Amino acid sequence: MNYYFPPILPYNTFSLSVDATHELYVEELGNPDGVPVLFLHGGPGNGCGENSRRLFNPEKYRIILFDQRGAGRSTPYAETLHNNTQNLVADIETLRKKLGIDRWVIFGSSWGSLLGLVYAQTHPDPVMAMILRSTFLNRNEDLKWLYGERGIKHIYPDYWQDFLAPIPEGHRHNPIIYYHVLLNSDNELERMRAAEAWTLWEARCLTLVPDPAFTTQREEPHMTLALARLSCHYLINNCFLEPGQVMRDLDRIIHIPAIFIHGRYDMLCPFDGAWHLHKAWPNSQLYIAPAAGHHHSDPAMLEMTIQATEIAANWFLKK
Repeated sequence: MNYYFPPILPYNTFSLSVDATHELYVEELGNPDGVPVLFLHGGPGNGCGENSRRLFNPEKYRIILFDQRGAGRSTPYAETLHNNTQNLVADIETLRKKLGIDRWVIFGSSWGSLLGLVYAQTHPDPVMAMILRSTFLNRNEDLKWLYGERGIKHIYPDYWQDFLAPIPEGHRHNPIIYYHVLLNSDNELERMRAAEAWTLWEARCLTLVPDPAFTTQREEPHMTLALARLSCHYLINNCFLEPGQVMRDLDRIIHIPAIFIHGRYDMLCPFDGAWHLHKAWPNSQLYIAPAAGHHHSDPAMLEMTIQATEIAANWFLKK
């Protein structure tokens, strides 16, 4: 069953210049007088897609989407210069002021959930509510799980072998470091081979049951390089955050209503992150998709996401 709202086109699109290097692609959809909601995409580097628009009731929401620095339709493509979490947080606030929005709902998915949390902790007053799906907290154990010796490699040893293939034997103890070299190589063929291997590893781990749609028909090469290079850029820099920063600063935002949606068998962002966040956040609800992985296309994940966006809209609409 397809739980998405029907396809919708923007009523407004524009480019937002945020510094001398970067211009962001922005679009608005739905009801201009509805509850403002900002969608923060994953990656880093994924960009927003058509289905990102369709998570929100267009009669209830003023839907705002933008492609983060270097991602999607923002320019320059795959650019890492001046691309860090603090600048993305500043971009979000610049966009809010540009659109004349006093307060809005923040919806973050995967990496976008971490970005949403850091934005809210930096600017709590404009945040009406948060909806976080497949939450990523950037804990040390999260990175060890993804790319370390005692993590996901033991569940997918065959996929891990393919992920390590571009890396010489003596450099495989910390693959992110060598991938950073490859993804920024002057050799285009070397860059693209590394980007393919990086994105294939993630694509294979997205769903509970293997789905060829993610491994045989992935993003076009243009998008593949952006996703791989920007993800690696952020991970090698610890997402430009201090260790344990999100949980340390949680008291700044626990008064904000929040809904978390998570697949119990999420291999990329383990469920315990959302669980611990929920337990520390009294003003939150947690929806667990019992037979789902990381990707939002799982029917249970999608149904819970739509339910969460409807609940949040009804919190703020006039009766």
